[in-house]
Amino acid sequence: MRYREGEVPGEVGAAVGNEMLLGAAMMGLVIGIVLFVLAVRGKQLWLAIWAAGLIVASVVYVAVIALGYG
Repeated sequence: MRYREGEVPGEVGAAVGNEMLLGAAMMGLVIGIVLFVLAVRGKQLWLAIWAAGLIVASVVYVAVIALGYG
């Protein structure tokens, strides 16, 4: 396999910062809330449990960043 000129094999891109991870956690929180509401309305227990876990994980991550541990 050939590489383009000027590229170094194995070179990684830019590092992911806390801002991007915080944005993903906030998006996960919003998606979790929406899915939880839809799951309760649709009486889908498995989806409600999965959405609740997504909400908890997102809240914990946002709290860790807010408290300065991350």
